Amino acid sequence: MENRSDTSAWRKFIASFGYAFEGIWYGLRTQRNLRIHVVIAGIAVLLSFLLRLSLAEFALILLTIALVIAAELVNTSIECCIDLVSPEHHPLAKRAKDSAAGAVLVCALLAVIIGCLLFGPRLWNLMIQQRVF
Repeated sequence: MENRSDTSAWRKFIASFGYAFEGIWYGLRTQRNLRIHVVIAGIAVLLSFLLRLSLAEFALILLTIALVIAAELVNTSIECCIDLVSPEHHPLAKRAKDSAAGAVLVCALLAVIIGCLLFGPRLWNLMIQQRVF
């Protein structure tokens, strides 16, 4: 027979997934940049299949997508916390928000570089074969 505390712990564990999905949904509803990242991620996944990336290359694409989306969600949470504790303009609040946005930018630039390294040569070869140039 299952202990009551085990059942309660299991329910809390399951509920934590619900809270996480609520956070993702909030980000998608309210953050234009997150929606842009998700669209670009979809294009990257589609290109991965069309260009027949290896399993390791596809894993790198997925890891990069997760990094950018996670950074955007952390940025959103930082902005929400800053707005809660400092609704008026404050130089330190601005620094915190700018730094969080900078972290997202670093991740997004890395994603672009990885995308160019993985997709670039294949797309170039495809254009050469199709005599685009």
